[in-house]
Amino acid sequence: MNTSLTLTIPELIKQQALQHGQREALVTEQSVITFKDLELISTHVATNLIHLGLNQGDRVAIWAPNMNEWVLAATGAQKAGGVIVPINTRMKGKEAAYILNNSQARILFSVSQFLDLNYFNLLSNEELPYLEHQIALDDSAVEGISSFSSLLDSIKSIDLPIVKGEDLADIIFTSGTTGKPKGVMSTHAQNIQVFDYWSKYIGLNQNDNYLIVNPFFHTFGYKAGWLASVMRGATAYPCAVFDADRIISMIHEKKISMLPGPPTLYQSILTSDKLGHVDISSLRLGVTGAASIPIQLIKDMKEQLGFETIITAYGLTESTGVVTMCTPEDDYETIATTSGCAIAGVEVKCVDEDGETVVAGSPGEILVRGFNVTRGYFNNPEATSEAIDEDGWLHTGDIGILDARGYIKITDRSKDMFIVGGFNAYPAEIENILCDHPAISQAAVIGIDDERMGEVAKAFIILKPGESLSTETLLPWCKENMANYKVPRDIEFVKDLPTNAAGKVMKYVLKDGS
Repeated sequence: MNTSLTLTIPELIKQQALQHGQREALVTEQSVITFKDLELISTHVATNLIHLGLNQGDRVAIWAPNMNEWVLAATGAQKAGGVIVPINTRMKGKEAAYILNNSQARILFSVSQFLDLNYFNLLSNEELPYLEHQIALDDSAVEGISSFSSLLDSIKSIDLPIVKGEDLADIIFTSGTTGKPKGVMSTHAQNIQVFDYWSKYIGLNQNDNYLIVNPFFHTFGYKAGWLASVMRGATAYPCAVFDADRIISMIHEKKISMLPGPPTLYQSILTSDKLGHVDISSLRLGVTGAASIPIQLIKDMKEQLGFETIITAYGLTESTGVVTMCTPEDDYETIATTSGCAIAGVEVKCVDEDGETVVAGSPGEILVRGFNVTRGYFNNPEATSEAIDEDGWLHTGDIGILDARGYIKITDRSKDMFIVGGFNAYPAEIENILCDHPAISQAAVIGIDDERMGEVAKAFIILKPGESLSTETLLPWCKENMANYKVPRDIEFVKDLPTNAAGKVMKYVLKDGS
């Protein structure tokens, strides 16, 4: 594959169609799309979008679960010179309307049937001054909504625009947990360069069957998902809803070899009653990432789930999804406790509150500079200048420790840190210790107000199946295994933790309930 920095997603689709032809690119229960189909259908979608009035640079929103049509809509819009705006499927009408209006999207692709929701109905009472067309990817008959199949006829009289590497490919909005969501801009060249490196580095190839559980509205499911799969000529299996038992069955039935996801995905599989009753020996590649990963989980992924390669990585939307990666040769502890070192062409450093670089082994805010850093936030120059300084350094807001080898350990989001009697407490560090307890499966820690100490830790605990534990027995263990200021003053045992569709624990939900 041509990996020139000028390569675009439309050019990539064209090249892979020539190379892989009738090989399967996207497979769901509803349809099978070959690489040749992907090229042909996305071209039809592109010409029809131009016929509808889409101009180069216009925004096209996609609010839908993982499905083949999501990819066809995205690649069609990008071929037409459009900029895709993925929307989180967990959002409600007002939240989606904010993104549609902020991005000034002219076209929306969505669905009328997913988990008992009709997304078009959720928008029925919202003011959407920029939106001109709504198109149903599930082809459901809804008044005033066009069908996706209406875009599949060829319009030969319309020429596709020339899309360049420096053109915007997408605007992905940040989660908004600390304020209004901001639209992060990425170019075609950035996406291609980052995920060409990423997919080669982990060893993804055309013989792999890639089960994509991570949502397409997130960088992990879109860029490290179907885009990386297309790059390497692998076969992608989009998965709309996470269910551990169903995932295990699919691994067996489809001989899945590539399964990335957050730690919660693997923990759910490991605790499923179905594990051990079917053959999952096809599993080969796993990629995960979080501030807190138990070493035992990496060990279990290798020894119980059979992964040959497990890599942890760190990135954020503003860095085109990737900043650092471990190597396949790293040991369990390195994979679990660090997020690797900077990818080629990217610089990483940690700084103190005065912006001075800290010595190796000391915590500081993580700064990133390189080709992967966003062009900025859409229509928000103030936020852009706050995040990216004059020297091109992206201020991530993440706290980390860079060791002498250049490996980064993410200690926490700076916003999650709390201060106990003058000591900085990082939730991820406490969670990691708690997960070393033999009875604990998962833990989430937040800071809560305390009259004497200012703030103290509160822990939410999920136990492993068949295990029992009480506050009275856990507290002495905590006091033995962590500094006193880190010991949770409040412990709540729960059956599950609130997570977003990307699998991350939503700490603000825990805080609201405390």
